[in-house]
Amino acid sequence: MDLERHAAEQGWDQPIRVYALVPTTDLVEREPALAEMLGLGEDVAAEDLTPIEQEPLPSGMAVEEALGRMAWPEAVTGCALVMERLVVQGSDETLAPPEGSDSGKWAQEQPGTQEVRMIAGVLRDGGRHSALRMRQYDSEDQVLNGEDLVPALTSALALTLEDDEAENG
Repeated sequence: MDLERHAAEQGWDQPIRVYALVPTTDLVEREPALAEMLGLGEDVAAEDLTPIEQEPLPSGMAVEEALGRMAWPEAVTGCALVMERLVVQGSDETLAPPEGSDSGKWAQEQPGTQEVRMIAGVLRDGGRHSALRMRQYDSEDQVLNGEDLVPALTSALALTLEDDEAENG
């Protein structure tokens, strides 16, 4: 939910963002200067995770293809992705605006669609969490969240962690 709030602060019409999720205790230990800059102290809970934003996905590459090429080092406990899509009402179909288009204008022109921001995160231990915010109901008290609201996305993210384990296994 922290990533959802962060994405909401950035506003709509943002590019896809990918995050590594690392144990905050490891971050404090390995990068004390960064931890100090972020205001992280010694009293961090063992289960706390810190999201670290990754480089943008390659321009023009489908998210599925980009995820298929991703692998994470062992120090990464999980990963998360934030993206916006159009959802066709009454189906499980999503649409992406054409590259370089004004996505807000394009979305308004599509019949029977709603813009949604999806946040999905997975952990190596199998944990999953998702959040959905519809542009039409853009307020924090209207955010849906649960274990697996976007199962195809969380499954794709989970594969990025499994691939790394298979290579190192």
